[in-house]
Amino acid sequence: MKVVIIGAGQVGSTVVEALHDEHDVTVVDLESSRLNALSYRFDVSTVEGNGASRRVLQEAGVSEAGLLIACTSRDEPNLIAAMLAKKLAPQVRTVVRTTDIEYLEVWHERQLDVDLLVSSELETAHAVSRIIGVPAARQTDVFADGQVQIVEFEVETGAGDGVVGIPLREARIPADSKVASIIRGERMIVPRGDASIEPGDRVIIIGSPRAARAWSEIMARERKRVDDVVVYGAGRIGVAVARLLLEQSIRVRLIEANRERAREVAELLPNARVFNATGLEPDFLERERIGNARAAIFAMRDDAKNHYAATLAKLHGVTFTIAVVHDAVSMEVFERAGIDVAINPRQVTAEELVRFAHDPRTRQVAMLEGDRYEILDITVRGESSLVDVPFRELPMTGALIGAIVRDGTAIFPHGDDVLMPGDRVIIFTESARVAEVERTL
Repeated sequence: MKVVIIGAGQVGSTVVEALHDEHDVTVVDLESSRLNALSYRFDVSTVEGNGASRRVLQEAGVSEAGLLIACTSRDEPNLIAAMLAKKLAPQVRTVVRTTDIEYLEVWHERQLDVDLLVSSELETAHAVSRIIGVPAARQTDVFADGQVQIVEFEVETGAGDGVVGIPLREARIPADSKVASIIRGERMIVPRGDASIEPGDRVIIIGSPRAARAWSEIMARERKRVDDVVVYGAGRIGVAVARLLLEQSIRVRLIEANRERAREVAELLPNARVFNATGLEPDFLERERIGNARAAIFAMRDDAKNHYAATLAKLHGVTFTIAVVHDAVSMEVFERAGIDVAINPRQVTAEELVRFAHDPRTRQVAMLEGDRYEILDITVRGESSLVDVPFRELPMTGALIGAIVRDGTAIFPHGDDVLMPGDRVIIFTESARVAEVERTL
């Protein structure tokens, strides 16, 4: 399929990386340096110009495209590009990134003629909220209307009683869950019965939400349920996070350095305590007992400030920290510095954007380990060679079906279970094999 991508920034680059192997990709951007960097790394066409221009869209070949993804950092040009593309090529599906939740509300009211609108702030807030629910997780996502949860843990020394250092066939695996993959350094280990999870590994689990919580307790027994959260930064992401946590009956304290913004957010979120402070003063931290919070989320606009504030909060006793990292190259720095989880808004936004480029039977996509692996929610065709084959007889290919959704209910399959036409399967696979998996199913 021909795909036109408007924007060659961090989101656009992530989308290109996910799609270039299987699609004919053309990237449009105003900056030639960004386009040159992408065309050097990937086999893609580039057009220098304004993606909200009819002439530029025509030059990019939108009339032959099946999908247009508008993902610059500016909402209005993204929307104009998508709606103009619809006029030029009625067959094209359009996916738009927005940074303003108000546009999302207007889209839900069917006032914007685009196929999918993705809010960076809301996607980030949901990612943070899911992590808060499974505090030992490095990354997590939910599928099948919340019935299936994908969780990635980093295995620490001393954690994992009954699971770590034991062959999987003998391990006390929580019910309704499967080990989808064991990642050891740069190597992926297929989780056969004789394989074992070891300290230093990263392990990906597919299971029910209850099983995800059970795994969290195994991997970090000292961490209790998060019911008291401090959010640094009352910008759009901070407010979106706070609103979601309040809806879960979690106590929220917001710290905002700008007096006017703090007053505005206090009126917007009356159930949260809002402080007009930097959150960096020792007297403030002691007086408000910030160190007693179960978790702290750092959602300021400056990565360096987030890093310093998170380190300071750790020193004052906060045991679980989540940082919103705006520069992708900083992700590893944050995690190596002891921040428990780093979330990049551009990465979580890109995951939702690429969904439309998959087989139409694919309902949801999650990318793991810098897009080395993917989790797919895909519907099984009647003519698939895997239909009616018992799970114990399915070939070991490195892809793993962790759950089946049948008649709206999640099933966590065992050896005697079989796939049926129309089943939705939640499957883990290497990104390079996604197209093959989609064809097989």
